[in-house]
Amino acid sequence: MLRIFRYIALVEGITTLALFLIAMPLKYGFDNPALIRPVGMTHGIAFLLYIGAMLFVLPGKGFGVLGWLRTTLAAFFPFGTFLNDPYLRRQEAALTQGRARSV
Repeated sequence: MLRIFRYIALVEGITTLALFLIAMPLKYGFDNPALIRPVGMTHGIAFLLYIGAMLFVLPGKGFGVLGWLRTTLAAFFPFGTFLNDPYLRRQEAALTQGRARSV
């Protein structure tokens, strides 16, 4: 299940970058708002999936308060989900080896 969460986090991160690096520059730099609605909606859905999956997947997986906080805050910053992925990968590896650790 943690692997699925990592995929959702990847999609959330990609949609954030698409919104900030493609749709918004087109709107404000070239006066073309065509991509704001579809990219924004896709990002909104990905963000809600991320938060929902986090609430569904993470409990009981050895995530401490800092792990929860870190994973939550990652969704609010560009590149945050990408920077948090190595942590999630380590947690996933620890779970598969039967030694969940909380950080």
